[in-house]
Amino acid sequence: MTEIQIAPSLLAADKARIGEVMGQLDDHIDVFHVDVMDGHFVPNISFGPSLVESVRPHTERPLDVHLMVERPERWVSAYREAGADWISVHAEATAHLERVVSVIRESGGRPGVALNPATSPAGLEYVLRNGDFVVVMTVNPGFGGQSFIEASYRKIAAVRRYLDDSGLDGVDIQVDGGVGAGNAGACVTAGATILVAGSAITGAPDPVAAAQALRESARLMAANS
Repeated sequence: MTEIQIAPSLLAADKARIGEVMGQLDDHIDVFHVDVMDGHFVPNISFGPSLVESVRPHTERPLDVHLMVERPERWVSAYREAGADWISVHAEATAHLERVVSVIRESGGRPGVALNPATSPAGLEYVLRNGDFVVVMTVNPGFGGQSFIEASYRKIAAVRRYLDDSGLDGVDIQVDGGVGAGNAGACVTAGATILVAGSAITGAPDPVAAAQALRESARLMAANS
């Protein structure tokens, strides 16, 4: 049975209590997800390297930085120096995707490639020999709290088939956007192995109970699939 990883997004957390929320969740999750938005690639602005640097002392869990920015190659070193362990970049945001993935790998980070809802996985086989995971966006990026796009289950399954057929069966699929206990199992059935959840965990009244519910839903489905 594939072990499903839970990645709460800090975007939905109370910004004045991020360290406290991380401390509560630390023993119950696998990785913390940090959404970075530049106001150009997506119509919003969020965290920068200073936030990553400030939260790094609060956990030994990996920090997963999702760069929703134009020309992400300009930012890899800054986020790695700030403490990012995983860095994902959008296929739509750079003309030199393979090079960016390689730079992340060469820096010692774990590279990922993110795909917007309308973006096909075609071509990933040429860039993911150095990559570790694909981020399937299950909402349009830029804002937290959006509803899960129902067609995303087919997208997750299509990406899983594509990776397997390309000899990339060891590459994880991370799903990001509108994920909660109600749809986590279906995401896992489709092929997801890493579940990002913002509003459903860090935005919940009881983040620990929410994280546990999400993991239990994912485990039950993984055990039965």
